[in-house]
Amino acid sequence: MADEIPWERLFEEALRVRQRAHVPYSRFPVGAAVLYADGSVVAGCNVENATYGLTVCAERNAFAAGVAQGKEKPLAVAVVVDTPEPCPPCGMCRQVMAEFAGPDIPVRSRTLNGGEARYSLGELLPHAFTRAFL
Repeated sequence: MADEIPWERLFEEALRVRQRAHVPYSRFPVGAAVLYADGSVVAGCNVENATYGLTVCAERNAFAAGVAQGKEKPLAVAVVVDTPEPCPPCGMCRQVMAEFAGPDIPVRSRTLNGGEARYSLGELLPHAFTRAFL
């Protein structure tokens, strides 16, 4: 399945949207792109707020935009960061991913220098709280 994912397209979209990040406090722009079953890609960037708790990460913005566009069945997630090593999604983003995708969804993080890390959501969040508990 991961071989069928257009990873370069996802990373290009994440890189493009990263440039729009609103990060006046952290100066840590992040871009994310989600591939859906219909072949569409929905991207998001992080948006900070002066009251830091209202900041929304790139991954969560990408998933929220997908919901707003009526997208279903995410197939893959790509993240672009400017760090020495690839940076995995934060815990809140992992939980949001678990709301919409199963543990097998591939998640990749890439640095601006081309370093890349590959995960599955299940590796990132092995004991997700899901609707199965409700």
